[in-house]
Amino acid sequence: MSHQTKRVAAVQMDVAFADIDHNVQQILAKIATVKADGVDLAVFPECALTGYCFESREEALPLGLSIDDPLFDSFAAACGDSNLHVIIGFLEIEGDKLFNSQAMINRSGVVGSYRKIHLPGVGVDRFLDPGDREFSIQAAGEIRVGMAICYDSSFPETARVLGLHGADVIALSTNWPVAARRTAEIVPPARSMENHLYFIAANRVGTERTFEFCGMSSIAGPDGVMIAETDSDQELILTADIDLSIARNKQIVRTPGKHVIDRFADRQPERYTIIGEKK
Repeated sequence: MSHQTKRVAAVQMDVAFADIDHNVQQILAKIATVKADGVDLAVFPECALTGYCFESREEALPLGLSIDDPLFDSFAAACGDSNLHVIIGFLEIEGDKLFNSQAMINRSGVVGSYRKIHLPGVGVDRFLDPGDREFSIQAAGEIRVGMAICYDSSFPETARVLGLHGADVIALSTNWPVAARRTAEIVPPARSMENHLYFIAANRVGTERTFEFCGMSSIAGPDGVMIAETDSDQELILTADIDLSIARNKQIVRTPGKHVIDRFADRQPERYTIIGEKK
């Protein structure tokens, strides 16, 4: 692979509710698999460490981890001397706040994080604090990653802001239940095409309390075409090789001089001011 070509993975896995030790072991096994496959960036599901279907804040609080918890050292060690970066969903505690978060980890430890901004009325999100940081780009080696979690992807502003910040890839950790199958089908290719970037959606599988999760993880290319996808609701790992140079060239020339589009350069942001108004 050239230096502009990277291998990425969406890890579709089951999660044991409120059993961090079990989930750590499952994640470590999957890290070993993607490392052996030469993966540069692997994305795990939302709340992969903790489970999701909590019925109160009080029930979830004991599962909260600080971003500097020694537990994350085991994932760094599993990355070994490779260039692998992994993104893992967990519940993050800071002071009296509890967030739905992602940690990006490489052999050095935690090198990036994100706190879910858009919280739906389902699962543990009903009881959490919304993310308190601006969308930003995290570096996974040479890959510029925009981190996002589940419901964030239902707001096109999320992907657009990350794209404008220079994301090559949006890494979405998600817990889409069966009722969200259409989201799993439509959103990844739409967001990737709208912003001419790669979109990795890593969903979970299995059943937790009354919720059954649909799987359907995917990796979409900058043209909105799926380059790796599954209809399965079983554990598996999707991989794909991506070319960063394609995501970074926003000008699409279909017929030279006759059909040229650039969805960033062609924007008219002065016409979009209503987007910034809270309804």
